[in-house]
Amino acid sequence: MKKKKKWIKLVIILLVIAIAAGAIFVWKSHKAKAAAAAATAENTATVEKRSISSQLSSSGTLEAKDTYSITSMVEGEVVSANFEEGDQVEKDQVLYEIDRSSMDTDLNSAQNSVTRSQTSYADALDDYNQAASDYSGNTYKATDTGYIKELYISVGDKVSGNTKLADIYSDDLMEIRIPFLSGETELIPVGSTAVLTLVDSGEQIEGTVKAVANREETLSGGRLVKYVTITVNNPGGLTTSTVASAQIGEFVGSEEGTFKASTDTTMNADLAVSVEVEELLVHEGDYVTKGTPIFRMTSRTAEKLMRNYKDALDKAQESVESAQSKLESTQDSYDNYTITAPISGQVITKNFKVGDNITKNTSSTTTLATIYDLSALTFKMSIDELDIQSVKVGQNVTVTADAFEGQTFSGTVTNVSLESTYSNGVSTYPVTVTMDEVGDLLPGMNVDGVITLEEANDVLTIPVDALMRGNQVYIKDDSVKEQQGPVPAGFKAVDAPPHVRALHFRLPPEQCVRLICRKHFRWNHLHIYGFCRSGILPGSLDGLWNPFYLDHRNF
Repeated sequence: MKKKKKWIKLVIILLVIAIAAGAIFVWKSHKAKAAAAAATAENTATVEKRSISSQLSSSGTLEAKDTYSITSMVEGEVVSANFEEGDQVEKDQVLYEIDRSSMDTDLNSAQNSVTRSQTSYADALDDYNQAASDYSGNTYKATDTGYIKELYISVGDKVSGNTKLADIYSDDLMEIRIPFLSGETELIPVGSTAVLTLVDSGEQIEGTVKAVANREETLSGGRLVKYVTITVNNPGGLTTSTVASAQIGEFVGSEEGTFKASTDTTMNADLAVSVEVEELLVHEGDYVTKGTPIFRMTSRTAEKLMRNYKDALDKAQESVESAQSKLESTQDSYDNYTITAPISGQVITKNFKVGDNITKNTSSTTTLATIYDLSALTFKMSIDELDIQSVKVGQNVTVTADAFEGQTFSGTVTNVSLESTYSNGVSTYPVTVTMDEVGDLLPGMNVDGVITLEEANDVLTIPVDALMRGNQVYIKDDSVKEQQGPVPAGFKAVDAPPHVRALHFRLPPEQCVRLICRKHFRWNHLHIYGFCRSGILPGSLDGLWNPFYLDHRNF
């Protein structure tokens, strides 16, 4: 009896387990069918009108418009540094003065060298111009006035410096030296009129004081005298043996004197190089004056003569240029001891003060101070190679800063660089944006910039998951009861009209729009580049709304 009760109890337990297992199976099966039904359900979305824009965005770090690190090209002790950190300085304002005493001598020497070279050049130029005048027509000209007593050169002769050319004599103007008491000569100026009395005839003629000697001489009786030279135009009777006395004003000469010819000399050549006589232009007995051509030189030797003066002039010019170059170099070195601000701006750091010694390090650069031009701030946006053609100088940029949440600032594209950066198969280009206003923004702050390329208002939009392959759009249609190929029940396929346009989006040519949605969507204004254009739909755009221009008459 006990065995029978145990068997009944076991059967009941097995039946309960079986019933429970069946219930679980039915529940799971029902749940799976519900999930499958839910999975095959098609979500739909309504085309809506919205305002859209085509934008490019990038992050960057604000920088000062211009930054300059002040360095020194010389060594020495700082003797002046009249500025502090935070000061506003102007361009070319003196910041540092460094002890330049070691340069004073070098600068003075360079300046003196320039002065001497300029003087030498002026002399060389005068010599060249004088030679061009003296040797014009390839002729050598007389340097004295008078009659040629004897001529010492002939055709074909070589004439060089100090070569004797001719003896020149002229008694048209006679001279006589008469001693006057030394005290009296102090009152006899050059140019005074003198009266000369000829001893042999008693005739008187006038003359002019040419010179008064400085040296005193002693005559008989211990008389101290100075000789006065008097010139007289020869009326025709004066000779070198004629004796006369003289009176100048109230002063009478202490002794008589004898006339001599004013010109009685040998004329020598004054030539820098040797020349050859091609033709004599004067003869013995001819009267010549200063500048009268004496002989003509051969063309070859005349050119050689002038070339000598030209070479001397060129050499003098080179000396001037060399001296000026050295002076400029020395002056630059001298000026390096005064350090000025290269830009206007604010002093950010000051690393040296009065009394500090500046030394140059070959392995690094010593920064004395740093200046920022904070009149404007800039940052760089990194733009993809496929977008860079759309960016132009002058475009407006909307800027937000991490440090000022909720605030927006404006900027302008001021430069589109052609120097690209390549990374992970993509090239990007730096675009410089200058802030229109600085406000409380500071260099180093992180900002985001958005360049608006195009804008449109009141246009139709669809969600991104409505995109599908094939040049068709699926439109909800309750009259369609069965699936037609890939088109699910409740929808119909229509060709995308040619006037459907995307504002800024890249799609493969075969990828177009469908209005079937399988997810919950959120709105977002994305960068669309063109409907059914080149490119691949980025996975990061899944579930986002993409704006398109649609003609609602076709949907």
